[in-house]
Amino acid sequence: MDWSNFMATALLRYYTDSGIQLGMIQNGIVYRVEGDLQGNYRAGAEISALDNIQLAPPIQPSKIVCVARNYAAHAAEHAVEVPKTPMLFLKPPSSLIAYGENIELPADIGRVDLEAELAVIIGKRAKRIKKEDALDYVLGYTCANDVSARVLQKADGQWGRAKGFDTFCPLGPFIVTDIENPNNLGIKARLNGEEIINSNTSYMVFDVATLIEFTTHVMTLEPGDVILTGTPEGVTEIKPGDTVEIEIEGVGSLSNPVVAVE
Repeated sequence: MDWSNFMATALLRYYTDSGIQLGMIQNGIVYRVEGDLQGNYRAGAEISALDNIQLAPPIQPSKIVCVARNYAAHAAEHAVEVPKTPMLFLKPPSSLIAYGENIELPADIGRVDLEAELAVIIGKRAKRIKKEDALDYVLGYTCANDVSARVLQKADGQWGRAKGFDTFCPLGPFIVTDIENPNNLGIKARLNGEEIINSNTSYMVFDVATLIEFTTHVMTLEPGDVILTGTPEGVTEIKPGDTVEIEIEGVGSLSNPVVAVE
């Protein structure tokens, strides 16, 4: 991927011979991060041009909180009602993969769909937060793909297995920290280069601040935790050999190939 035109301020994690390191992007250059991510970080030594970095998942959360049916048109395409309050479920952190890493489809899993979602990254411990304060607890935003095994989802009657396979949560490529309004961002998905989703986060039933308020009255969110805010209509089956791209305005583009595994 050519990142030469990516000029936003963003955070990322990248692979090195000594393990995963935390970096900051400024004007297309990656710098080592000094300090911590709870408002006390800064750019340190220059590392490399962005094109030379092998990306890791941009955060390692304690939990990934997901929101179901948060776009009315998506609920309609599955012939289900829009919930009166946010409908939460969890994906395990072990489902995370980075930009460019493989989505792995086990044999005999049945239909698997992509879901294009805005991901919210929490920046500081959040418990019982009020809506008007909620965005103060956000570190930044990134792209997510809530990969979903539909046959298992229906068969089990709950979603832990269908949503929780290894590699079923592509996230990235970066955490963009300077988004002022997350509730009016274009969101698209492409399958093998063909656009299949074209929507906007303004169509969310529950906006980002509402989701943070609701979630933190259920569970404490720790720094690095992730909220996936739901997918618009247009979810589509993916198969081995496909390439999936999730693009969010001002945030970036997340691309992953799909492969079969035994």
